Amino acid sequence: MHSDPVLFTVFLIFSGAAVLATLALFAQQALLVAYILVGILFGPWVFKLVVDPVLIQEVGHIGIMFLLFLLGLNLHPQKLVQLIRETTAVTAASSLAFALPGIVIGALFGLSWTEALLLGATLMFSSTIIGLKLLPTTVLHHQRMGEIMISILLLQDIIAVLIILLLQVQGSENTGLLHLTLTLLSLPALFIFAFLFERYVLIKLIRRFERIQEYIFLVVIGWCLGMAELAAQVELSSEIGAFIAGVALAASRISLFISETLKPVRDFFLVMFFFSLGASFNVQALPEVVLPASLLTGITLLLKPWVFRVLFQHAGEPRSSALEMGVRLGQVSEFAFLIAILAVELAIISPKASYLIQTCALLSFIVSPYIIVLRFPTPIALSDRLRRD
Repeated sequence: MHSDPVLFTVFLIFSGAAVLATLALFAQQALLVAYILVGILFGPWVFKLVVDPVLIQEVGHIGIMFLLFLLGLNLHPQKLVQLIRETTAVTAASSLAFALPGIVIGALFGLSWTEALLLGATLMFSSTIIGLKLLPTTVLHHQRMGEIMISILLLQDIIAVLIILLLQVQGSENTGLLHLTLTLLSLPALFIFAFLFERYVLIKLIRRFERIQEYIFLVVIGWCLGMAELAAQVELSSEIGAFIAGVALAASRISLFISETLKPVRDFFLVMFFFSLGASFNVQALPEVVLPASLLTGITLLLKPWVFRVLFQHAGEPRSSALEMGVRLGQVSEFAFLIAILAVELAIISPKASYLIQTCALLSFIVSPYIIVLRFPTPIALSDRLRRD
């Protein structure tokens, strides 16, 4: 028995990640794969050294919040509105195209129609973490490719939140249409509150004490987590709350300083998030779902880049950047894990269907970064020619 289980768990995560990351680099694999494999090995299904991956996953979600907060810092509100208008049609068309294979394959492998529909829904989304973390900073913040990907992923996140709300309506006797309507109305209300608070309170405090960097650091983290918690209280995604917090500060001249300061904090929590994905995966359920999950993953990795390329080119984007954006968005989202776990907890789908969704998402998380790292510029590229920070 370890005297300090929290310290021991953090030791396992980062020491194990460091060892496997070294092996991954020699094997020309993405570092994200190493983090997931460490979770699988040390989780409750293999060596059983970490028996509570849910806690780690909850802590790891802070990394997603900081990631979206930093993205929001680089999107001026007027620019964001313009981008969303440009990408709504692409997001809607691609979502329908990606959902259909999941529905058909789910039905063919014996899932109920509810389970097949939910499986198809989880395939509509791409991973915010993989799609944006593997973009070089210059592309993410200053080029059209980064802006388009951010807007599409944001729209997908909103759709995912709506699905989660619908699951809660179906799975709860106390949740009705009025509750759902009020939750949806809370999104514009949250934007209005964020911009008013930033304009009349937050920015004035930052300007007055901007020479004290420690104070700025504390205020910004408090603002990010505060907006995330406020969004969660009105039953929106905490990640969306963090994104709104970043957008509200985007017009401030201090946004660049904040963006650079919070990167190490973001990376710390993201390592824990990917570890939790591996640790929470039930290896014993793999034989039952590996065939349909592998088939779905293969279709996803092939279909998503092609569909996105066609849609982006139709929208006027150059062929080369259209294909690159398609490959970078060609995986399943981390929202698939959240939807699968919530649906089985509410007894809407069976454990088998939940494991199928999680396995498909996990396989795409492993394969997609490998493809991206080998083909396109990334901060963690193995080739000096492709490494861009």
